[in-house]
Amino acid sequence: MNPFTPITTGSGFWNPLIWIIAFITALLLVYAIRLFGNKQYKKGSSQTKPFLSGNVAENNEQLHVKGVNVYWGFTEAFKGYYDKMKRIHTGDTRDYVLWFLIVMIGLFFIVLGVL
Repeated sequence: MNPFTPITTGSGFWNPLIWIIAFITALLLVYAIRLFGNKQYKKGSSQTKPFLSGNVAENNEQLHVKGVNVYWGFTEAFKGYYDKMKRIHTGDTRDYVLWFLIVMIGLFFIVLGVL
């Protein structure tokens, strides 16, 4: 059997040769777009310094946008829920895996009981 023979399925066909040609075409297109890039880029210059909203950052902490600030309104609205959740979350991955297994087994028995 020829490895490049199309495989016919109920919804069309699959041909590895077409995928190889499409992949090579995509790579050539990406390379052609890259050739139009800015030639004035210099590594290690001020062009590579990080900035946030147009301001040059002096250290990495200035670049970090904290989630507390972004989600303040959301967490404030659900403050009662989050306070309860903080007490039961230990931060131990084994506890989360245990809860995941308990929920999945419970869902399994519910689905098994319905069917």
